[in-house]
Amino acid sequence: MSGGVALVTGASSGIGAATAAALARRGYRVVVHGRDEQAVAEVAKAVGGVPASADLERVAEVERLADLALEVGGGQLDVLVNNAGFGWSGDFEGMPVPIAERLTAVNLAAPIALTRALLPGMRARGAGRLVFVSSIAGRLGVGGEAVYAATKAGLDCFAESLRGELRGTGVTVGVVVPGVIATPFFQRRGTPYPRRWPRPIPAEKVAEAVVRCVERGTAEVYVPRWLRVPVAVQGVAPGAYRWLEGRFG
Repeated sequence: MSGGVALVTGASSGIGAATAAALARRGYRVVVHGRDEQAVAEVAKAVGGVPASADLERVAEVERLADLALEVGGGQLDVLVNNAGFGWSGDFEGMPVPIAERLTAVNLAAPIALTRALLPGMRARGAGRLVFVSSIAGRLGVGGEAVYAATKAGLDCFAESLRGELRGTGVTVGVVVPGVIATPFFQRRGTPYPRRWPRPIPAEKVAEAVVRCVERGTAEVYVPRWLRVPVAVQGVAPGAYRWLEGRFG
């Protein structure tokens, strides 16, 4: 696929902004979503796209965003990149209830609602790309990020289930599984990234993976690729994985 209209959520910075730029370079008209109106406007201007400010915690805002994307596309949308999300770090018992509710709403419920609103048009035309930006936390689980990891695991299962339903329809489902990325994510969650290794990698690497899902219909991409290894170890030898995780983190 090339050209057409793409909606990228969470595109005011980081992975989303890099993805919006990458798609724009390939001829897509990008609907640039985010909560910060000024940041969204700046990214949209830079990529020649359309700004769309919305709070995905609110159902009405999700519906409004879907309507705007369809309006920009003249009633159809070619690509939906569900990237928006945020994190929170700390013991589960100390997590404020509103934070847990917002994590679930933004990271999981909003992508499901957007997909529900925009998928019918793709299916009717027999063409479209759905891409979900997940996290290695959703594949392995991470201490101190229990709810965040659960939302990403739910996103993974949703995408995998959709893929089975949409086989043969012309609509593909891709999942990008990033590790540690050099974005404002850690500052926004309130806890800086504490490790010396693995080192954070540029957001543009994740954007390249998203584009691969769009252009080739790729089902799954890990960024970086070696993240497949711990996931495979956990699947084949869960006891050994837990011992290693307890020893090395």
